[in-house]
Amino acid sequence: MLLFLGISGYAQIKLPALSPKVEISQKIGLTTAILSYSRPSLRGRELFGDDGILVFGEKWRTGANATTKIEFSNDIVMNGQSLPKGTYALLSTPQKTSWTFHFYPYQPLSYTNFLVKQPMFEIKVPIQRLDYAMETLSLHFEAIDLSGANLVLQWANYKVEVPITLAEHNAILAHIDTVLKGPSDFDYFQAALYLHETQTDLPLALSYIRKVTKSDNALFFQVYREALILKNLNRNQEAVTAAKRSKKLSQNAGNNDLVRLSQRIIDNLSD
Repeated sequence: MLLFLGISGYAQIKLPALSPKVEISQKIGLTTAILSYSRPSLRGRELFGDDGILVFGEKWRTGANATTKIEFSNDIVMNGQSLPKGTYALLSTPQKTSWTFHFYPYQPLSYTNFLVKQPMFEIKVPIQRLDYAMETLSLHFEAIDLSGANLVLQWANYKVEVPITLAEHNAILAHIDTVLKGPSDFDYFQAALYLHETQTDLPLALSYIRKVTKSDNALFFQVYREALILKNLNRNQEAVTAAKRSKKLSQNAGNNDLVRLSQRIIDNLSD
């Protein structure tokens, strides 16, 4: 028994990985792309051929060890087709003149589990032959600009590039239009709330909240905040008027807490 405990207590031997794992996070426009894969090296072997690492026409995990994973924070476009934002298992099939990439909804499974599944998306790109060799597999992004980037696979003297186009242009234009039109009611309310709660600048807080409450569509809690600010400014008659409005709006909204709090302001400040 003592011997067993002694043996089981030994630590496991730690060795460096032959194909070390890497994670790359790349910002492309407003989109974040994350690559997670393990990097095998040639170590004196041929990439293709009778004794090669890869076989033309056979799918592989696009790396070593665990299934290669790629994630996009926004929708992207490849070859005119949209790929929704999300996380994907990335397999690929090398051919003599082209390389096909297969995207599957990611699951933490061995890559062999994806071989029998139908890819969600596929794209074929031509192979480039280089006059120099890269010892270790590299997946990375190149040619990054405001409209997209290239997803690059390079190993030995082979290189393939997958053009990625961002699908965020229209959303950016809409955001620019919204910002240039000026702050929203939400922005003014948040600014007034902060200035009031920190007692930083009550007159400015009042000017901000009134940009919101001047509307017939003002919400009960916004008008109640106006009443509180007016009360702190000792503008009691105006505070009562705002509190009566917030009470009515709170009743319509079914918020009994603010009905009660609005009435408290009315009772405390009314002559």
